[in-house]
Amino acid sequence: MSSHVVVLMGGWSAEREVSLVSGAAVANALSNAGYTVTSIDVQRDMSSLLSRLYPKPDVVFNALHGRYGEDGCVQGLLNILNIPYTHSGVLASALAMDKPMAKRLMKDAGITVADHQIVTREEMTNSGVMDAPFVIKPLNEGSSVGVSIIHENDHFDPGAAEWSYGEQVMLEEYIAGRELTVAVMGDRALDVTEIDTQHGFYDYNAKYARGGSRHQVPADLSANVYEEARRISLLAHETMGCRGVSRSDMRYDGTNLYMLEVNTQPGMTPTSLVPEQAAHANISFEDLVSWMVEHAACDG
Repeated sequence: MSSHVVVLMGGWSAEREVSLVSGAAVANALSNAGYTVTSIDVQRDMSSLLSRLYPKPDVVFNALHGRYGEDGCVQGLLNILNIPYTHSGVLASALAMDKPMAKRLMKDAGITVADHQIVTREEMTNSGVMDAPFVIKPLNEGSSVGVSIIHENDHFDPGAAEWSYGEQVMLEEYIAGRELTVAVMGDRALDVTEIDTQHGFYDYNAKYARGGSRHQVPADLSANVYEEARRISLLAHETMGCRGVSRSDMRYDGTNLYMLEVNTQPGMTPTSLVPEQAAHANISFEDLVSWMVEHAACDG
């Protein structure tokens, strides 16, 4: 059993506040499970982080969300330091965060994905490039940050100051239907949750505000659709090269399942989906995060 665990949390991405909540919950659970825990609110100062990682802990629990913490950057640093860490390695983290590349890999693996195109901010502003309704997404953010559904006669200008997600915009076919998600733990797909929200889709507030969404575990699906959702989630996890815990989000239109994305570091907040699915499988939160610590690794 690992003894000293450092929990990385906070960071400086758009998901900082969520990460702080996840990190605090993880640190408390690991402490209750008998680990010696040190929490680090990661700032944009690598020399400070390096000094706080010495002497080296047995494991780092990476509770960072979003860019720099979830996209392979911190993972690369921990590889160099040879400190085992939770969740996926550099390549899987980078691939899953890059939405167009992730969709290309999943499509090649036989997983159905929504059609999309990448346009510049100028192209999006000056012409109608996709028939409504469609979804606008940043290329590499998580937790639905920057995501909007564009309906007929809606106006959206990514050239405006509030769009801070780069010069390119991902436009994705809107799939009307039911919102589903599956947690994968190692080589096992846990369950299928259906998410119901009044926000129109599972946006940032629906994810993290209390009462923002309702979760049904297990989802009320036919046996074949239920098993197919679990199958393609495990396939997506393996296709990306993920390890530890991931979560796959999809839409079901009544006929087909469309994979939207794979989250390599899903939330660990009180309203998060992975702990909820684990609990339904009789895995307590303490046991879940302890399993993640004991299965931590470096690349290679």
